Amino acid sequence: MFKIPAKDLEWAIAGPQVMGIINCNSDSFYAASRQENAEKVLLKLAQFIKEGATLVDIGAQSTRPNANLLGAETEIAQLIPMLKIIRSTYPSLLISVDTFYASVAAAALEAGANIINDISCGSFDPEILNVVTSYKAGYIGMHLTGGLHHMHEIAPRENLMEELVAYFEEKKKLLAKAGIHQWVLDPGFGFGKTVEENFELVKQIEKLKSIGLPILLGASRKSSIYKTLGIKAEDALNGTTIVNTVALMGGVNVLRVHDVKEAVELCKLIPYLN
Repeated sequence: MFKIPAKDLEWAIAGPQVMGIINCNSDSFYAASRQENAEKVLLKLAQFIKEGATLVDIGAQSTRPNANLLGAETEIAQLIPMLKIIRSTYPSLLISVDTFYASVAAAALEAGANIINDISCGSFDPEILNVVTSYKAGYIGMHLTGGLHHMHEIAPRENLMEELVAYFEEKKKLLAKAGIHQWVLDPGFGFGKTVEENFELVKQIEKLKSIGLPILLGASRKSSIYKTLGIKAEDALNGTTIVNTVALMGGVNVLRVHDVKEAVELCKLIPYLN
């Protein structure tokens, strides 16, 4: 079992878990995941909890290709009021906030968040690591090779899995220096990788277990799935389930998804199949 600090709570990871996605913006690539007011957010949260989500990940900044970058102040203005409502409604819910800005992370943790989900793993705003440490919060760090405005550019590489292992070994040392020893890694499905590389990392994801940290996969309805199938994101649930099945059989601990019910059912079945 992994035990991840989560501010006032603890994130214990034994069997596979499901993280439900809440997008508080109008720019997410999957339209059905956009929840732009408190009423819709609370309805979606109630659904996720009923369906068995362990935690939720709330974000105000879309990181899809060609997304409009809001800036920290706008992100705070959109995120914090919603976060306060969620926390007051669900006092014991594990809440992750998807941001790469230290100021947003601090405001979110002050407003009741438990975990920071940083797609840059401290690269865009290094101060975010100190914020996580000071609040004794949970942390999720993702593999990313491009800068803030080039996060989807594909870097030339010879071996993706070797690069991922080396990247996270180096980040593990960096985070330890900041006082973060137990955290969750995300290989970054869909970020700066070819379609072939995205599927390759799922097939070989067990190689990341050597890092000694829990693994999160966020492949839900992404373009590598729906473009390969010649469909739209709205129709990519079945493809997502197939990818998540392979990932769980390879040792993934947490699935970040738009569709909680199906992912929870998958997690319940995996022990009988693996």
